[in-house]
Amino acid sequence: MAKQTITVIKGDGIGPSIIDSALEILNAAGCDFEYEFVDAGLAALEKTGELLPPETLEAIERNKITLKGPLTTPVGEGFTSINVTLRKQFNLYANVRPVKSFAGTKARYDDIDIITVRENTQGMYSGLGQVVSDDGNEAEAMSKITREGAEKIVTFAYELARREGRKKVTAVHKANILKSTSGLFLKVAREVAERYPDIESAEMIVDAACMKLVMNPEEFDVIVTTNLFGDILSDLCAGLVGGLGMAPGANIGENAAIFEAVHGSAPDIAGKNLANPTSVILASIQMLEYLGMAETAERIRAAVADVIKTGDRTTRDLGGEHGTTDFTAAVIERL
Repeated sequence: MAKQTITVIKGDGIGPSIIDSALEILNAAGCDFEYEFVDAGLAALEKTGELLPPETLEAIERNKITLKGPLTTPVGEGFTSINVTLRKQFNLYANVRPVKSFAGTKARYDDIDIITVRENTQGMYSGLGQVVSDDGNEAEAMSKITREGAEKIVTFAYELARREGRKKVTAVHKANILKSTSGLFLKVAREVAERYPDIESAEMIVDAACMKLVMNPEEFDVIVTTNLFGDILSDLCAGLVGGLGMAPGANIGENAAIFEAVHGSAPDIAGKNLANPTSVILASIQMLEYLGMAETAERIRAAVADVIKTGDRTTRDLGGEHGTTDFTAAVIERL
């Protein structure tokens, strides 16, 4: 059987050091992958003059599985977000953001286990029809939801729930005000829910969901929602388990999947061996699960959990005094 080749985009800022950490851990866990390294973001812009060179897009398409570090899109200057571009280019319609409590973090809760499934290609976030008037006094943008898009994402959420033995899917919307777009999403979500009588279905208005997540997060299991709400809610959920450093993300389409650290490139600590690599390690665990390597994924998760719980060589954001390489070594010892 041919080896699985993974496209690796190390990314900007702390990206290279945390990606190196994840790859070392995958190798230590016995994953026999080939890696094809390509550039995107500022690193690519410096070398090629493009944020997303054609070679990078070709590698993502060819290998189908990508692990990527945080990328910086220059602000203003007419650059489109690289992440949005990748999602559109490969129709990565599902953004999957799991958060799980790890003992030893400085989080406010200790029993969180929530997956946010966010529609990744439509809605307000897709940047359709953005116009600013010539005098700079008016701006507008367009939100577009299709029945097909809504059905795909809600079905994805229920299939994920069934596969992972989850009990409940909550559709989050704003159909009381956004009667057209959110209304269509909710209508489709209700139709899809009927096909899954084995799973409890709930629906909640987005503002109420934010409040409930802070007050009674145990009420949630799988959340499914539109693009902009999903962007906000998934970060809120990350805050429940200790922040973006503890939250991975997967962008999944029919023919490609990109697994990533969801935090930024933190240029202020780049190259200082200070970054917590947990987010991208957890993203690589999501990748293993996607590839059907659940046992290896669980071994790595248990090793990371034990390092954080015991405080053995943890990074500063986890209350320790150590850096990326020490943290990585501690995980590898446990493997």
